[in-house]
Order: sequence, then C-alpha cells, then structure tokens
Amino acid sequence: MAQDDVAALVAALPAGDTIANPYPLYEKLRPHMPVQGYRDYPPGTVPGEDEPVNAWVLLDYDQVSKAARDHRTFSSRDPLQEGSSAPTLMLVNHDNPEHDRLRNIVNLAFSRKRIEELSPHVNRMVHQLLDEVEKEKGADIEAMTDICAALPARVMVHLLGLPNEIAGKFRHWGTAFMLSADLTPEERQASNVELFTYFVEQVTAMDEALAAGKDVPDSLMRALLTAEADGEKLTRDEVIRFCLTLVVAGAETTTFLLGNLLHHLATMPEITARLRASRDDIEGFMNESLRHSGPPQRLFRIAEADTEIGGREIKKGDWVALFFAAANHDPQMFPDPERFDIDRPNLNKQLTFGVGVHHCLGSALAKAEARELLNAILDRYQEIGMTDAGSKPQRASLLNHGLETLHLHLTPKLKDAAE
Repeated sequence: MAQDDVAALVAALPAGDTIANPYPLYEKLRPHMPVQGYRDYPPGTVPGEDEPVNAWVLLDYDQVSKAARDHRTFSSRDPLQEGSSAPTLMLVNHDNPEHDRLRNIVNLAFSRKRIEELSPHVNRMVHQLLDEVEKEKGADIEAMTDICAALPARVMVHLLGLPNEIAGKFRHWGTAFMLSADLTPEERQASNVELFTYFVEQVTAMDEALAAGKDVPDSLMRALLTAEADGEKLTRDEVIRFCLTLVVAGAETTTFLLGNLLHHLATMPEITARLRASRDDIEGFMNESLRHSGPPQRLFRIAEADTEIGGREIKKGDWVALFFAAANHDPQMFPDPERFDIDRPNLNKQLTFGVGVHHCLGSALAKAEARELLNAILDRYQEIGMTDAGSKPQRASLLNHGLETLHLHLTPKLKDAAE
C-alpha cells in the first residue's frame, strides 16, 4: 500500500464511520504498524478549544501489551489535559511512584470486600429499575437511557453515598468529559465545570463533617477521606479527582459495556439460549464481549525515552496511541477475531481493562453490575429482541465503542412460568 494510502487510513481513524465500526480499518492498517500521524483528543480535553495530539498508532497485541506494561518508557501523564479547562483525573494520568502511592490508599477504600458486599444492593437496584421501566415504558424500551446509563449511575450514587436525585446527571457528565457526545465547546466546558463544582462541594462538606467529629455514614467517599496506608492519606483534592474518575470513566464505560451485552442478547439468540440453560457461561459471555466489542478502544501514552517498536524509532516526547480493541482483534492472538466465541481458551488475555499498573481499578464493579443485570434479564423475560427502531452507534469519539441508542422489545415471562 502506498504511503499516501496509509496516511489516508490513519486520517480516517477519528471519523464517525470508523468510530461506529473501527475493526475493518484496523485490519487494513495492521500490516503497516507502527505509523505516526493519528490526530485525536484525549479524554478531558475540549475539542474546539484544545488542540488534538499527533500520535503513533499501535495495533498489534504484542506491541500494545508490551507498551502498556512498560510504564517507565510510556508515561500516562497527559500534559494536554493538565493544561485544559477540564478537571484532571486520578490514577489514570499518574505514573510511579506517585501512582502506587495513590493506588495503595485507594485500594483500602475501593476494596474487593466492598464490591462483594455491594452485590445484593446491585441486585435490588437492577430489579427496582426494571420494575420502573416496565411500569413506565412497557415492553418497548430505549435501553441505553432506560437501563444502561441508569444502572451504573444508581450504583455509583449508592457507593459514594450521594443523594439519589443526582444520578440523572451522570450520563451527561460522562459523555461530555469522555467526548462521546456531540457538544459545543461551551456546552462541554459548562458540563465539566458543573461536574467539578458538585464534587468539590460534596467532598468538602463530608471532610468538614468528619473533622468536626460528626457521625458520617459509611460510603466510598467517606472511606477515601479516611483511608491511610503507610502513614499517608489522600488529600481532599485527590479524593475529589477520584470521584470524578469514577463518574466519567467508570460509569461511562460501564454504560457502553451493558449496552453491548444487551445488544448481543437481542441479536444472538443461540447465545442467549445457552445462557438460559447454563448461567455458568455468563462469565465467558462477558469476557468475549469485552474482547469482541469492548468499549475502551485506545488510550494515549507519551514516550519518556527514545525507543524502537516494529523497526520504527519513537522519540522521547512522542505521543503513542495504544489500541487495546485492535489488539483484541489481532488474529495472531485470537484466531478468526470477528467470530463471537465464548469458548475461546485465552479470553483471560483480552486487554479491554488494561494490563500492568494501570489495570482498571473498577473492572470488578463493572462486571458485578453486568452479571446482575444479565441474570435479571434472563430471569424476567422470555424474549429479548430488537424493535424496528433498531440501534444507533456512538459516532462522536473513538475512545469508546458502543451504542447511542438501543431499542429493545422485552417480553416478560408469565407469572406461573417464572415461579
């Protein structure tokens, strides 16, 4: 392929058609990797106000996984976001030793035990949400709004100890920050300011209540303010930024994950029948969905030293885009990658939640929400199908792969059959 043709493919990466279905373009580009010239925006920047980065593209499994693990050579620090009007995140854009210091403290608060104890509450929230949707909408629903965005928001509100009424704001905040909605720079900036202001007020009020010796109910926010590791605690600003991270990265990504899972149920009847027959297969179904159509497509890194990848010289200071989703479709690691196969023997190798020190801290929570929702859907509905309105892919940002709308018809099981 001529150099100009390769450059044209790279230029098409952030286009709406690519965002809607990126995998064919990845395969055309794969033989020419790595290549420079991908211009796009990291999360937390404001297109129209900030300039896009100019990055190298890595698509192959070996190259992506090695770069993701080598945090000393490929830094997660994002100077573009730091200089943006959008608030900065925590952990996502930190390197060691600061990353480990922060994560060690956060792990005490955001623990596996806390997630396990949350599962019954998630189950209750799922069924309460489905009850409300059935009562208000009947059998035909727009699942992205009615279920997939609502559930992670409610779970996060419960986890952080926030008032229930704020849950409705979460999807707007997330899509504005993560760039997965078409907004003007002014609209995006206003959303980011509202998000940041809200958590400054909430964290400050709780921190002051704790300092005054008041009785503050247990929540993740309280645990983040009080957790101590090796004599160190998070600052108030760090707690604020971790809460922002949970809302814009955790809730947003989980929304798209749930949408992709429900879309698979509606369009893969043989898989749905298998899950009904054996709920043990749900884990493989989730993992293959994460590999096949996982929301996170790529993250940016910055080279901290001159290095060589695939015979190309990457200079210190160069931006590098790690395409985890393309790595998950590398036929050298996952043969026949377009085929949806929940029996793949190496699904634990999929990279959707990242690898190394930056493996997604919220992956267990996202999978717990997905597991409870899938079980509830299979328990409550005898048929899960698409309506004539179909689905519409998200086309605003290559950061996440998922649906903007998903119109489903859910046929409830008969009472006696359910019992």
